[in-house]
Parts: sequence; structure tokens; C-alpha cells
Amino acid sequence: MSTPENPQPVTIAQIKSEAELFQALAIREVVFIEEQHVPEGIERDAEDAKAYHVMAFQGGHAIGTGRLVMLPEPPPGERGTWAQIGRMAVLQAHRKARVGSLLLTALEDEARRRGVHGIMLHSQLYALEFYKKQGYEPLGEVFKEAGIDHLEMRKKL
Repeated sequence: MSTPENPQPVTIAQIKSEAELFQALAIREVVFIEEQHVPEGIERDAEDAKAYHVMAFQGGHAIGTGRLVMLPEPPPGERGTWAQIGRMAVLQAHRKARVGSLLLTALEDEARRRGVHGIMLHSQLYALEFYKKQGYEPLGEVFKEAGIDHLEMRKKL
């Protein structure tokens, strides 16, 4: 059993089954739909079917998720193959345990395996410093996505 005095290690794994995808969607539902009041019709999209998904586990329990989507063309002003990281969600009780960093690293590693030249993402403003520490640079103006302020960020690989 994981306790604050003796935490279980966090492992990251690719989602390989429909059952695991439903676990990831359940985490996203808690974080985005319940906590942040994102409409369900916006949170789930057609990209889920073709994205590369990962999930974080601790003590046998799913605690976080994220996805990587290959972009059909690079963002404006960029060249080469690009991908987008999104739907990064970690259950509230696990947010200070570097779970987000582990998820992000796993998604970036997959992007490198696919020969991606860069990654873009849409960061909620509260998460800007997290992504800056991981090497992402903010770009452009703040915009609303699902009623929440975001900023585009990019990182070249």
C-alpha cells in the first residue's frame, strides 16, 4: 500500500486496450469535466481513436494520463514533422509527485521514436511554469479553450 511515508513507485505505460483507454477517459473526466467544468463534448474528440496514449500507475492504480497526436502539418513558421501533446491529467492527490513530468517524458520519448522535429501544446496558464521547466517556450497570445485561458507552447526536439 502506498503511504506518504512509503510511496509506491510511479510507472508509465502505453495504453494498449480499450479497457485501459476507458480508465484514462475516467481520469480525464474527473480532472477536466468535474474539476474544471469542461463540457464532455469538447473533452473527448476524434483524436482519441488515433492518438498514442500513456497512463501513470501507482500501487496498481491509474493516477494520470496524457496523449500524443501527430499533426498533419507543422505549426505556422515551423518545418518537419510535429506532434501535439494534450489531455495531460493527474488525479489531485498525486499532483505533487512528479507524475506530470513522467507522463510528459514518456510522450516526448515516443515523439522522438517517431522522428518528430517538435512538439506543441496548449497549456493552461497555471501550468506554464511546469512546461517552461521542461523546455517549452510560450508563443502568441492567451486564448480560450473550453472556457479556460491557454497559451500555445512549443519545444523543438
